[in-house]
Amino acid sequence: MYNIRNVTKDIVWIGANDRRLALFENVFPLPEGVSYNSYLLKDEKTVLLDTADAAVAGQFFENLEAALEGRKLDYVVVNHMEPDHCALLEEVLRRYPGAVLVGNAKTFTLISGFFGLEKAERMTVKEGDSLICGKHTLYFYFAPMVHWPEVMVTYDAADKVLFSADAFGSFKSLDGNLFSDEVNYERDWLDEARRYYTNIVGKYGVMVQTALKKLSALDISCICPLHGLVWRSDFSFLLEKYDKWSRYEEESRGVVIIYASIYGHTENVAEILATRLSEKGVRDVRVYDASKTHVSELIAEIFRVKNVVLASSTYNAELYTPMKNLVADMKALAVQNKNFALIENGSWAPYAKTQMTETLSSLKNCTFEEISLTVRSSLKEGQIAELDALAASLAAKCGK
Repeated sequence: MYNIRNVTKDIVWIGANDRRLALFENVFPLPEGVSYNSYLLKDEKTVLLDTADAAVAGQFFENLEAALEGRKLDYVVVNHMEPDHCALLEEVLRRYPGAVLVGNAKTFTLISGFFGLEKAERMTVKEGDSLICGKHTLYFYFAPMVHWPEVMVTYDAADKVLFSADAFGSFKSLDGNLFSDEVNYERDWLDEARRYYTNIVGKYGVMVQTALKKLSALDISCICPLHGLVWRSDFSFLLEKYDKWSRYEEESRGVVIIYASIYGHTENVAEILATRLSEKGVRDVRVYDASKTHVSELIAEIFRVKNVVLASSTYNAELYTPMKNLVADMKALAVQNKNFALIENGSWAPYAKTQMTETLSSLKNCTFEEISLTVRSSLKEGQIAELDALAASLAAKCGK
């Protein structure tokens, strides 16, 4: 049975949820699933804006057929060629053979790579080109590397709707609520939106800033992303978050403590430091075990705060593997503007701090606490003063 919902009088959401998928892109955990959003514009011409993942093919085609109400499909706009949005493209053209594919030159290079489809009718658009559908006119704007090189967004001038591709999206399935003003977004969605942005798009902050400046010239009343909720109000909240994230600016002056501990001794140092910070008035303190917490959650938290404490054991004269993976991911995602405090543990040859420093020193606009701590197997009474001094320095940077 179909499951569709109107975004506007002429635009219909025809997406679907996937609550069974364990890992997005086979990397990122999805404890609450994910939605694949697709939209149909119904005017003198009908326009499908992106398809969906193969996992939801049955639901997608039921929805598309119901929304078309017996009409033919005239155009398929491909804003983003990643397979979770284009996997059904070939089947769409098989069922609706007269439909014209709309994309840019890089889109069609990728279409050829994935599907071939060389005989399909194509409309190649350039920046600012338009498609008149009746009373609705669609305009196309490029957003390269947000987060693939072919990405574009589509703007419907009649309803002032922006089809934003992967921008402004989120992990998490839709629980019947399609619009952001139908949920408690900050409580129930913000963490998953942050984790989505920082891990999927986070490396490309400069490109996101370019796209935000370009889109600021448009009069937008609704934002329709390819994952997550549709926005029809309170754009300032969403745009402020995207502006901060893409500038690598913190949302909080708080402290995130991430430890990688083998037998619990490094964990003990992290826990004591967290207590000292709380005693000094720092309220936003969060502690994570790098061996247990998925790296995507750690990256999201690192983006969120200014101050990051990394505490790691030494393992085979190397940085302990969970911490090694984390700092490598931080470098890959171009983390910036952080204040780091480093703690190492090593029973006979502590080496973790050296390796963390080597990797983190390549990050832009980052500082390091002058006080660092080397633990030999376990924290000793004589080191408490040093730990207190580190807590005091971090608290001062939190404004406490």
